[in-house]
Amino acid sequence: MVVSVKRLLFLLALALPLLLTDLFIKAQVDQYLYWTTSFIDQYPYGGIGIFHNFLGIDFSINYVTNKGAAWGSFATYQNYLQLIRISLILALIGYTLFFNRDRSRQIPFVLIVTGAIGNVVDFFLYGHVVDMFHFCLWGYHFPTFNVADATICIGVMWLCLLSFWQKKPLDPQPAT
Repeated sequence: MVVSVKRLLFLLALALPLLLTDLFIKAQVDQYLYWTTSFIDQYPYGGIGIFHNFLGIDFSINYVTNKGAAWGSFATYQNYLQLIRISLILALIGYTLFFNRDRSRQIPFVLIVTGAIGNVVDFFLYGHVVDMFHFCLWGYHFPTFNVADATICIGVMWLCLLSFWQKKPLDPQPAT
């Protein structure tokens, strides 16, 4: 095993609070916002307004279902998507624990896996992914997302930055 027990406990201590936060917020939105949005005065973009026109940014909490992958794509293939998601989660866990020798990439992989697990759990609990955070940035509606989506994006961006700034081994000089 490439990851030590101490490092594994650290990674679990990072993942577990993120996963529990994601699941808790989704449960609260599903329980309270789903039933109340039809009875309350809705924010201009639906849901409950948190702030309006703060430096041109609007933010609201909405109840949005996503039966597909990113932006609802492949929604008619839910069961296949679940199999692919679970397979990718297992592959990333295996890679992170047994093959990844670069310690700087462990936390981004854990963020990606944690977010993916949060969205897979949604499918089993609700039959779809629950999204709730809606931003309108200077008139542009950003896609509604949840904590799991945010952790996946942060993990992917972190990996991209690591790839960009990581030192590349020097090419061996040809013998003359």
